[in-house]
Amino acid sequence: MNVVKTKLEGVVVIEPTVFGDDRGFFLESYHQRHYAEAGIHASFVQDNHSRSERGVLRGLHFQKTKPQGKLVRVTHGEVYDVAVDVNPYSKTFAKWIGVNLSSENHKLLYVPPGYAHGFVVLSESADFQYKCTEFYDVSDEGGIAWDDGTLSIDWPIKNPVLSDKDIRLPSLKEHVSATA
Repeated sequence: MNVVKTKLEGVVVIEPTVFGDDRGFFLESYHQRHYAEAGIHASFVQDNHSRSERGVLRGLHFQKTKPQGKLVRVTHGEVYDVAVDVNPYSKTFAKWIGVNLSSENHKLLYVPPGYAHGFVVLSESADFQYKCTEFYDVSDEGGIAWDDGTLSIDWPIKNPVLSDKDIRLPSLKEHVSATA
């Protein structure tokens, strides 16, 4: 397993060792001891699986007072996955990283608690699976508009398909003012 650090504290790309032959492949998507050796000391409490069609953008989401760390991967298709630092006291506040995750490259992304997270589907459809360090709580959810001008995320799509909830998400500036 290769762990690639990003410019965001604690956000890492995980490139698992893939054993393949003419029958298919095998990989370990999670191994607690190996992750701990790589500096990821997360305890996961919930697994989620979503399927979305091309152009669907989910995010940028987070939980306000019970933040979730997420270990994300794509088991079918391809997405462009984004993590954003929404902590106004962080040295990387309003910075983001984006990475392509696919069933072909087998990469995983670990997003620690305290970051906003989202993705857009690039293939016809994608199955997105993730482990969470905290239980989902609808009353604690928050988010930032996907197209926030302060962030200037370089999404590989111009007119994504959004949920009603995601259409109404505030800007980063509005989020920070509401929490100050």
